[in-house]
Amino acid sequence: MLFIPLPFVVSLLLTIVIVRMLSQRDETMTFEQRLFLLLVCAYALQSVLIGIRWGYDIRAILPAQAMLATFNAALAWVCFSSLASDSQPRLRQIGWHLLPAFIVGVMMFAWRDAVGTAIILFFLGYGIALLWLARLGPNALVTSRLDGVLRSYRALQITGWALVASALSDVAIGFDQTRNGGAYSGAIVAAGNVLALLILGSAASIASFDTSTDSERQDEEPLPEERAASEEDAQIVQSIDELMHKKGLYKDLELNLSRIARKLGVPARRISNAINRIHGISVSQYVNTYRVEEACRLLQTTNEAVTQIAFEAGFLTKSNFNREFLRVTGKSPSSWREEHRVSELRRAA
Repeated sequence: MLFIPLPFVVSLLLTIVIVRMLSQRDETMTFEQRLFLLLVCAYALQSVLIGIRWGYDIRAILPAQAMLATFNAALAWVCFSSLASDSQPRLRQIGWHLLPAFIVGVMMFAWRDAVGTAIILFFLGYGIALLWLARLGPNALVTSRLDGVLRSYRALQITGWALVASALSDVAIGFDQTRNGGAYSGAIVAAGNVLALLILGSAASIASFDTSTDSERQDEEPLPEERAASEEDAQIVQSIDELMHKKGLYKDLELNLSRIARKLGVPARRISNAINRIHGISVSQYVNTYRVEEACRLLQTTNEAVTQIAFEAGFLTKSNFNREFLRVTGKSPSSWREEHRVSELRRAA
């Protein structure tokens, strides 16, 4: 009977994710989207190597497996940090993150006993770095589309915790090999690393899908931390209000914080800080409030389907539209439309 290791099935599922990522893009991919595509491809390859190693006990691939695992952790950081930068990533900066994989490759031949510890430390380091980035909240992902920034943020959190969990599973495998001769290592891999790869691949595809196709960047200016709202904050928010009212910027499906910053000529972080201090909400919630107001107008004055109205108002997914509509109005779109139509009929009578 043909034996197919579970990691091979995971690799097949990740391949489907890759095809989905490619099919959902009608336009040229941005640099960030290519990075995420590369990340999912690397996850799929890593799953194949895990299947070969633990399914058929082929140890010759251990150097490649160790290097690829370390490379994937570094690449995950590069992908998500690119969403948080308002300046174009440089190849030299990315190149530094190839160093951990190179170090692990050298150690496989020069200091093999310490490879496991090195991989654990690299995974912990990149996992903690991602979680440290996540502490800044969704507004930190300035190049992520506002309609999907929350999903990208969740993907960032999941990836950070998954890397930390993978490091802990490696510790468990090492402990099992020391105490039990590796009797449970295969089960730990199946329940830990394989599941983690599937989760990581899905998270990366979500973050890639929610990345704006806007490729223009500007240099980010470091800003001092301010807590109280200032007159400058009020002026910035007023300028954004004018953009939303006069130009209907909120209807742009690809709108992100970076694009708003370019329109105003103001650094992205200053905009997010100003909105937070004046209104106490995130940039995505601020923009979605305008979108919901437009949706309410269309629901009241037209007979268009709710889904079509959501797209016209600037929402890309119906789930996000329903969630934000409930946040702003306290009702579902259908209930809101029915209630206001009944009110109009009563006034007409």
